[in-house]
Amino acid sequence: MDSAFFEPAGNSAFVATPATAGPWSPDAQHGGPPSALAARALERHEPSAGQRLARVAVDILRPVPVAKLTVRTRTVRPGRRVVLLEAVMEADGQEVLHARGWRIAIPDGEVPAIPGDVAPPGLPDPGGPQLPPRLPNAHTAGYLSAIEWRFLDGGFDQLAPGRAWSRPRIPLVAGEDASPMCRTLLVADSGSGVGAVLDPARFIFINVDLTVVLPRDPVGEWLLLEAVTTTSSRGTGLAETALSDMTGRYGTALQTLLVAPR
Repeated sequence: MDSAFFEPAGNSAFVATPATAGPWSPDAQHGGPPSALAARALERHEPSAGQRLARVAVDILRPVPVAKLTVRTRTVRPGRRVVLLEAVMEADGQEVLHARGWRIAIPDGEVPAIPGDVAPPGLPDPGGPQLPPRLPNAHTAGYLSAIEWRFLDGGFDQLAPGRAWSRPRIPLVAGEDASPMCRTLLVADSGSGVGAVLDPARFIFINVDLTVVLPRDPVGEWLLLEAVTTTSSRGTGLAETALSDMTGRYGTALQTLLVAPR
């Protein structure tokens, strides 16, 4: 297994390792690693100790190759209480991914914490469905193997809403600990797979974006995805994923899906 999803290459450049490859092709990345890498760039752009990155919206312009990437960032809207940031990712001279993030001020005074009213289920023992046998010629040696999955309901081989605990087996960037937002984006893009409702041998359901909102940062390494997918006859789908850690619900992820027969 690779030592990380990305190796630093200097001047805001990174080399994607084979661990980033998604199930569709060994040459195209799963959406999770590049989305997390974009969030890393947003967090490191003109950082402020009094603010936190609370929301990231990613638009995937085209398949992100398993290759060298560069990321440039800018401040779209500066401010004392809210800041809007933007990251643009390029590969081979083409823009492949855009990300925008809202950084929100941490208040000086106390604000009530109102958690979700449902305690998360416990972590199951290892075992159960792991990889998507329904997907013909699925590439499982990359991202799918670089994340540890423990399913409570459903599974990559079942077509129903699903629940799965997850954690990466390797770092996002070699030699670094990923931030809570980066760790979330790394796995949140899998919501459409955990909660898939269509047979991938007969249909494609590719997400064109990913939006993650975190009222609070997750605690610990294990993150729970509880995903539900809806589709329409017009070719558009929506994957909605509740995000929890061992202490409770901490955020939400949304994905817009392109749905079509193979």
